[in-house]
Amino acid sequence: MMRANAIGVATVLATFLWTASPASAQQRPLVTEDPETVGAGRLLFEAGLDYEKDAEFPLSGLTGNLFSVPNIGVSVGLSSIAELQIDGGLYQRLTITGQEPAPLTPVLDFTGDRTSSVRDIFIGTKIRILSEQPGRPAIGFRFSTRLPNASNESGLGNDTTDFTASVLVGKTIQSIRFVGNVGFLILEDPLEAASQDDLLTYGFSLARALAEGFEVVGEINGRANFAETTALGAEDRGLLRLGARYTRGSVRVDGGFMLGLSPRDPDFGFTTGLTWVIDAFRVP
Repeated sequence: MMRANAIGVATVLATFLWTASPASAQQRPLVTEDPETVGAGRLLFEAGLDYEKDAEFPLSGLTGNLFSVPNIGVSVGLSSIAELQIDGGLYQRLTITGQEPAPLTPVLDFTGDRTSSVRDIFIGTKIRILSEQPGRPAIGFRFSTRLPNASNESGLGNDTTDFTASVLVGKTIQSIRFVGNVGFLILEDPLEAASQDDLLTYGFSLARALAEGFEVVGEINGRANFAETTALGAEDRGLLRLGARYTRGSVRVDGGFMLGLSPRDPDFGFTTGLTWVIDAFRVP
């Protein structure tokens, strides 16, 4: 169930954003995907760090404070309507505050109250199908695969491969940018061969500018499982993000606050990072 304080913060944010001035397409610290692409022949580099308080890993039975750095993303503009995306991280560390028996407990291999690993890599493609026009939003499609880079011996990975596909919609109305995502997530079951869980994914974000180059942003992004019985590790998840970003030239810095919306989500967290966009090559 969504936490009451999250609903209140989201309401305040929406009211505040509605009274500000225009903004551009979405990037960090948001994860809801704008249908607009990076642009033909352009490279977008992202790097940042995340901290999550009381993050849970149900399959390994671990709970703790998760620190991840650097979280890296690269988007390559293959054409004016398509881009390739690669996202991952070099290091994540969990300071363990709780542990209970779980299916993957027997494979855990670490000592003390800390465990670490690389992060899983996501490889995806985003395609803008329709550009935004008066009376019509921009529409895109994105699909991605999560690779099993984080080890299950650390308790931070499941050694499974997952697939996500989403429809992306974006529209600027008056002076506010709305972006929405809806799709599905196929989770490979690490406990049973030839088994999977199918979940709905969703995201909704707003972005507004307060001054030249400075924006405030917010979103709700998560997943929902409508199965009669929910497998361990396939529970509903959701995060509320509130943040700001400042762009100067080709560089953008950002920061944001995260609030968990379900009992399995971190209580709260923060993220900060930067984005750099360059014209790298000519598309034939």
